[in-house]
Amino acid sequence: MADLYKAILFLNYGLLLSVILLGAARYRILNDKEKQYFHCIAFLFFIELVNFVLPYIFRLNDTSFLYPLYIAGEFFLLTGLFIRKLDLPKYILGFVGILAAGFMISKYSFDYPANADIAKVVSNIIIICLSGFTLIREIKDTSAHNRFLWVDASIFFYYSVSVFIFIIQHQIANLSENDYYVLLSANNILSSILYCSFLYTFIRLKK
Repeated sequence: MADLYKAILFLNYGLLLSVILLGAARYRILNDKEKQYFHCIAFLFFIELVNFVLPYIFRLNDTSFLYPLYIAGEFFLLTGLFIRKLDLPKYILGFVGILAAGFMISKYSFDYPANADIAKVVSNIIIICLSGFTLIREIKDTSAHNRFLWVDASIFFYYSVSVFIFIIQHQIANLSENDYYVLLSANNILSSILYCSFLYTFIRLKK
């Protein structure tokens, strides 16, 4: 199972790199709200790149210090994306920014909460709710042409199933090595589906 996990992981790296390159090529034809999708995927690429480079090039095996940054950045960018798409008041976006910054300050300065996974689950649930509301509105509004509908659906699907996998992983106290790799592989397959939705959308984009 470890070999399967590594194969899927490197497939994800390849897909993510392809999304970044294609998204950069299409960036000029994106409107202001659509550019936020590229910012989200670029941030994820940055985190994955640093997480890959530090152990293999700089021999720094403990990259856990990136986790709070990843949680806060992902939360701010994705919630900001859907707040804009839902045309919610701007002060909500400001509140989200304060919340994300407050979490990083609290975690890096005071190590609170001690278990950052709690913040991860809460942020994912909020992302699921916002993406779900966005999807409902997009499906009901058949007159509007949304070029990123498949991406929105993939985001909702990815975070919904990921939270379920995450909870299972933490509820089972004694996971075998194979079970652990099965869960990680399942999550990486979900990531592959999300990246493929980005690729499909960027390929079909027209001015």
